[in-house]
Amino acid sequence: MSRLKDKKIVLGVCGSIAAYKAAVLTRLLVKAGAEVKVILTSSASAFITPLTLSTLSKNPVLTDFTSADGSHWNSHVELGLWADAMVIAPTSANTLSKMANGNCDNMLLATYLSARCPVFFAPAMDLDMWKHKAVKRNIDYLLSYGNILIPVEHGELASGLTGDGRMAEPEHIIGHLREYFQ
Repeated sequence: MSRLKDKKIVLGVCGSIAAYKAAVLTRLLVKAGAEVKVILTSSASAFITPLTLSTLSKNPVLTDFTSADGSHWNSHVELGLWADAMVIAPTSANTLSKMANGNCDNMLLATYLSARCPVFFAPAMDLDMWKHKAVKRNIDYLLSYGNILIPVEHGELASGLTGDGRMAEPEHIIGHLREYFQ
């Protein structure tokens, strides 16, 4: 039996070229038997559509505190309590900084601050951003809060450079979750 069967996963997707991997990650989570609810930041929707992630997750994708027509409130508190795990993949440098400093200007960050479950984060950024002292400090803060880092991988980056900074492959993220729930 899959260790992810019947697990409730909130998947946060940030603005990064690596956002395309969220489609594969969503599909793998659902295939493993998890229930997935996706939160997409406004910048992430420039890279991947809510329709794609909604189709794959079989759930509406949340992008804001209210529904598009304003008739329904999306409760970040309820979502944070519902989840067995929260995975933020990709985690951009911007969102990483906001998480580390307790900023709360979108649905994803409000859910993160409300989550009582383990929070996994999978950074994605160019190699010089990844090496920056501010990013390293923010990661240290997140780890000190009990968040779980899914390490970046080495390879070709969107800039054309090669190095560390690639978001972990979806299969590797699934592996981290399975290991946690073992």
